[in-house]
Amino acid sequence: MANGDSLKKWTRNIPRKASWLMPGLSFKRWISVSFLGFICVLLGLALIYKIQPVSSFIRFLEWMATIMPSHISGPLMLLLGGVLVYLGTSQTYHSFFHALTPDGRGEDLLEALYRRNKLSHGPQVVAVGGGTGLATLLRGIKRYTLNITAIVTVGDDGGSSGRLRREYGIIPPGDIRNCIAALADEEQLITSLFQYRFRHGQGLEGHSFGNLFLSAMCHITGDMFSAIKESSKVLNIRGRVLPSTLEHMSLRATLEDGTVIEGESDIPKATVRIDRLSCEPAEPKPLPDVLDSIAKAELIVLGPGSLYTSVIPNLLIPEIAKAISQSTALKVYVVNVMTQPGETNGYTVGDHVQAILDHAPFPNMIDAVIVNSGLPKPLVQAYEAYDYRPVVVDTQRCEALGVSVVNTRLVEDNEEKVIRHNPRRLARAVIHWFKRESRHRSKIKPSSSALPIDMPRQGPGQGLCDEAGFRTSLEPSEHEAASQIP
Repeated sequence: MANGDSLKKWTRNIPRKASWLMPGLSFKRWISVSFLGFICVLLGLALIYKIQPVSSFIRFLEWMATIMPSHISGPLMLLLGGVLVYLGTSQTYHSFFHALTPDGRGEDLLEALYRRNKLSHGPQVVAVGGGTGLATLLRGIKRYTLNITAIVTVGDDGGSSGRLRREYGIIPPGDIRNCIAALADEEQLITSLFQYRFRHGQGLEGHSFGNLFLSAMCHITGDMFSAIKESSKVLNIRGRVLPSTLEHMSLRATLEDGTVIEGESDIPKATVRIDRLSCEPAEPKPLPDVLDSIAKAELIVLGPGSLYTSVIPNLLIPEIAKAISQSTALKVYVVNVMTQPGETNGYTVGDHVQAILDHAPFPNMIDAVIVNSGLPKPLVQAYEAYDYRPVVVDTQRCEALGVSVVNTRLVEDNEEKVIRHNPRRLARAVIHWFKRESRHRSKIKPSSSALPIDMPRQGPGQGLCDEAGFRTSLEPSEHEAASQIP
């Protein structure tokens, strides 16, 4: 269970003020320290003025014993002390409540304290990708840790982002916008606001509010890096969002028949399999913060997202690919649920992995892949009409590439009837794999193709289960597609 859900379980049946006494808030300890300091001050004054507080207190207890038996006075003192502690704590809460949450949302303050003290100790996670897939992962991962860095591709040249890129000379804000909204505290509200598109108005039509917001911040602060940093502060996001580079990156796909397609927005229109992806400039410079985050990471997640327009573009930056290779972090690639017309027609899981390794020619790039198991037949048939197909899991080929395969259910039924990763299922699968592999590494020397000793290798159709045999099962969440009918 994610930490945020644990908090709700703890506080469901207890009074709101009393919930401030629950463990994990780092609140009671500082009240206790203050009380101890107050006692020390009193003792210091007593020593200075030669007062004997201990002797006086003992005489008071002896006098109390002559008036009231200990079996009565003892419980009464305990009750009095408990009442005073509760009164002091509740009034402290009352003061904080009105000072910090004038709109009356005390739950936000309590959860913020809990999250700060619990989730701040979570693993250092770096998520690499773009599009809606990366935002989907972030929505789930933020329930397990605050130490998140999203590294976002900047090759987009279509739609609102492309227009702003051409007209104002900024890096495309679209994918960055999605990630900021996904990590925001008020996720649903911010997502709705940032995704709002103007339907009318000269110059405004087709633009999303989030893109315009980031563009304005970019002009105010001077560059997109500063704009993202300040926007993240305003929206109080859980983690960091970083563009992979501040250079104007353009993608170029060379097909197997020699045809060259220029621009990210045209790559999905390919009718022949992609042979090679490249970019201009050939070796963009990454942000120093990106390399620093990768060096400090405990877990690096590639994907989910479009293989050639979201995941691989980040790896075309040589310093990023090399940093991932040299990192001691555990590395997992989340494969899309469905193939994508124009990009990955007919691709298996092994084809996805091979494409990444071909474009990032360094060792130790991927330890494992997480793939979905099981899809409703009627939904698959509807997708096949649009040339989407479930990605076939070829376990033996992946293992031959030194990559383990973890099968688990990542998709959940939804009202929209679309096939997409469920953020909570996805995050849970990633974190479970990370924890188990971490335990495994602490026991024996790690092997890039070996699963943890307490997690047997799984074949297609087998789900990832926890120690109690509970198959990943989480409540539904809205948003984002691994792939979706256009």
